[in-house]
Order: sequence, then C-alpha cells, then structure tokens
Amino acid sequence: MPMKNPPHPGLSIKGACLEPLNLTVTDGAKILGVARHTLSRVINGQAGISPDMAIRLEKAFGGTADSWLRLQAAHDLAKARQHENRIDVKRYALV
Repeated sequence: MPMKNPPHPGLSIKGACLEPLNLTVTDGAKILGVARHTLSRVINGQAGISPDMAIRLEKAFGGTADSWLRLQAAHDLAKARQHENRIDVKRYALV
C-alpha cells in the first residue's frame, strides 16, 4: 500500500547512504561526481532525483536506479494529489 505522504527521497540519501558511512555532503558529492550544491539541493528536498542522479546513486551506494526514481515519483505524485481538486479536467469519452 502506497504511503499517503512519502518523504522526499533526499532523506533516504542522507539516512541510508551518507550518515551510516559518516560521509558529509561534500564527500557524497565527490563520490557521485556532482557538485556539492547539486547533492545538497536533492538532500534538502529542493530538487528531485533525476535519471542521471539515480544511476549515480545505484553505482555508488546500491539500490537500483529504478527504485530511486520510484521514490521520487511517489513523492511527486503525492504532492500533486494535494491540489488535484484545482485541476479542472473531465474524462474524455469517445462518442
């Protein structure tokens, strides 16, 4: 059953990848081959996990790129559901 409000996957990066290994954001960014600012934005929930970042996470820390992207998609969809009543679209039916 999907979580009602799945956390931003940046929390998983921090809690499952960096903290257990006593890595700083700077360390993690070097390992992933990205700018510190880029990783910091993901960890702080200001940016999402891109397919490129998902592959980097898979290679560096494990899990699959698919699983990292699913975490991001679940978070994004839950956020969109919070305002779905403002989306005024009717079901299209062929006549």
